[in-house]
Amino acid sequence: MMNCKQATRLLSDAQERNLSFTERATLKMHVMMCAGCNNFSKQMYVLRDFAHAYTQDVKENDDKEK
Repeated sequence: MMNCKQATRLLSDAQERNLSFTERATLKMHVMMCAGCNNFSKQMYVLRDFAHAYTQDVKENDDKEK
């Protein structure tokens, strides 16, 4: 069984690479049973969306200045 440290590591890794089928399956099982990791997973996606939105705003502002 996966522990929380392993789960959070895989959640972070998933932002940078595709997880294997086994990694995804064990991670999904852990996140379904662990409220803390479930919250962490949601927070990771929110932070990623905020970062993407911020970089889009910066890029648009840079384009306007040119």
